[in-house]
Amino acid sequence: MAFDEKYCMNMLEGLLKIDSTTGQFREIQNYVCKEVEDLGYTPVCTHKGGVIVDLGGQGDPLCVTAHLDDIGLMVRHINADGTLNVCPVGGLYPFYCVMDNVNVHTRDGKVYSGTVCRIPNSIHVTEEELRDVQGDFRKNVCVVLDEDVKCAEDTRKLGIETGDMIGIEPRFKYVNGYIKSHFVDDKAAAAILLAAMKAIKEEKMKLNRKVYAYFAMYEEIGHGTTYLPKDVKDVLAIDIAPIGPDQNSDEKKVTIFAKDSRFPYHYEMTNELRTCAIENKIDYVMDIFTPHYGTDADGSILAGYDIRHAAIGFGTANSHGYERTHIDGLMNTYDLFVAYIKG
Repeated sequence: MAFDEKYCMNMLEGLLKIDSTTGQFREIQNYVCKEVEDLGYTPVCTHKGGVIVDLGGQGDPLCVTAHLDDIGLMVRHINADGTLNVCPVGGLYPFYCVMDNVNVHTRDGKVYSGTVCRIPNSIHVTEEELRDVQGDFRKNVCVVLDEDVKCAEDTRKLGIETGDMIGIEPRFKYVNGYIKSHFVDDKAAAAILLAAMKAIKEEKMKLNRKVYAYFAMYEEIGHGTTYLPKDVKDVLAIDIAPIGPDQNSDEKKVTIFAKDSRFPYHYEMTNELRTCAIENKIDYVMDIFTPHYGTDADGSILAGYDIRHAAIGFGTANSHGYERTHIDGLMNTYDLFVAYIKG
């Protein structure tokens, strides 16, 4: 089952265009459901938000998950000058989003554009001692609206209020095989999963067991797959493999996760993936991710399910920021997943 790069990248770009800060799932859920139906499957939506698809096969079910929620911001308070005091949703840090364009989504369905800005925001008129102050959402980082507002009342007249979601512009670029964007985590994994689902249908691929695809919506806050179909025996998360000074992960390779900040992944299931990579000559590495990383497979364990859990993913730089990976990393992740489920 050859990797369909064009389809995968089209899916990635389409998913990235949809704001889906954790909790704001409806639009992207509908988008994925339509795509899944077009591929010839029947999607089932969970009550809280999420899409589960039976891919076929017989035997102890495997649930493979990729999440569609993004980190982002929420309106915390409207400042006296009409700007927005904001708080993060998920692990978003100010230094990774200052000067990004954003969309503010009101509870009534209106959308306003704006920019994440430092306070003060012009270096030419800023005293030296304030230039290098670390950004802090509580103190000196706000969202400035692209509207003629001068006071809190002006902003409220637009329908903006505390609790409104704020999505960050992805700034997607695909250059020489390198993929740059906010939210490579985890929409690139969702695109890989959709590409595999397309190939399974088109090539009438026989699966070595029953397989569910699970597009989760709450991974960034820890409870994406705390619900599973009752017959699931194993969970495989597809997620980013963060790159760093002490890491083995590489943008062009698939990583098999040995451990994250919560606990080790299931030893035997991890060995199955490793053996599969070796036998199929897939370019892989093993890696450990601490101290600030976990996947939705962890959430299923913590919810009390009697399952094995494992995770794989593509090496990704600048995690939770303007992320970067490579098409080879996506292809190797696709190849390992497909080899693992192929009959």
